[in-house]
Amino acid sequence: MMNEQAAARPLKESARILFSGLIDYAGLFPPSQVSMPEAVMNYATYKNSNYDWMLGRFVLPVARLDEFMESAGDLVAHDRGEGWRLAVLAGENLNETVKAMKLFNSQNDPRVVADVLEVRAATVSKIENTVDLLPEGITAYVEIAMNENFADLISALAIRGLRAKVRTGGVTNDSFPSSHEVIRFVRTVTAANVPFKATAGLHHPIRCFKPLTYASDAPQGTMHGFLNLLLATGFTRQSYRVGVLEEIMEDEFEEAFTFEDDGVRWRDDNFLTNAQIARLRERGFNAFGSCSFDEPIADLRGFGLL
Repeated sequence: MMNEQAAARPLKESARILFSGLIDYAGLFPPSQVSMPEAVMNYATYKNSNYDWMLGRFVLPVARLDEFMESAGDLVAHDRGEGWRLAVLAGENLNETVKAMKLFNSQNDPRVVADVLEVRAATVSKIENTVDLLPEGITAYVEIAMNENFADLISALAIRGLRAKVRTGGVTNDSFPSSHEVIRFVRTVTAANVPFKATAGLHHPIRCFKPLTYASDAPQGTMHGFLNLLLATGFTRQSYRVGVLEEIMEDEFEEAFTFEDDGVRWRDDNFLTNAQIARLRERGFNAFGSCSFDEPIADLRGFGLL
């Protein structure tokens, strides 16, 4: 239950900066996996809620762009707020994906634009191909595996001005990387000045043990918290040592995270100023994809942060 007294507190400026535009809505994907009409209606509702300032892009596969407009056309046309922005997952043929995005943007209301491309790459040549095909006005996030080629791939992203994407969970326990692996990713992209987004498994602000899907017999597992990851990234940028960063990732106590008017504190002595938070969001952790927008909001409200 939400703490009513906590909910009455005014929003801290540090929370506004940290959470602004943070959550890309991926309701089409597991474990929610709702229909296109339902996902579109959800996104429209979120855009017109008190928490619209936390909402990022609508995430969808390139093959469903036309289906999206069939459901969203009237809503987009009558939405007088900020325009709708889409993050498009590439298909097998990257060239065809880019063509489809360009055609979509040329044919539709300027109030809806597909301006982010998400693509997987296991080789430097795939990254180079992405750069060669990327049109002006579209930002690419490249999902790479944390294997033996990881550092080379991050270097290729840095040289070519692309962004990274990390998978932080899924619907099975083995789809969640360890805290050590996540911190390795964050330290590497930070050293290379490569901004990133995360996807999957970040429904909750604080690390927790929860069911991994919404099924009644769902397996349970430990899920990373997006607040843990945000602050771990922020303190990585302040050159904190690996052991402390992993402690931040694995902290399960909401009392350890304190929001103040001029910044965020972890365990009393570790502080990020609002200016550092703003740089963290702009140059570090840009966004995360979540099949639920309601769950992160509900948890943050329960903590008295919203």
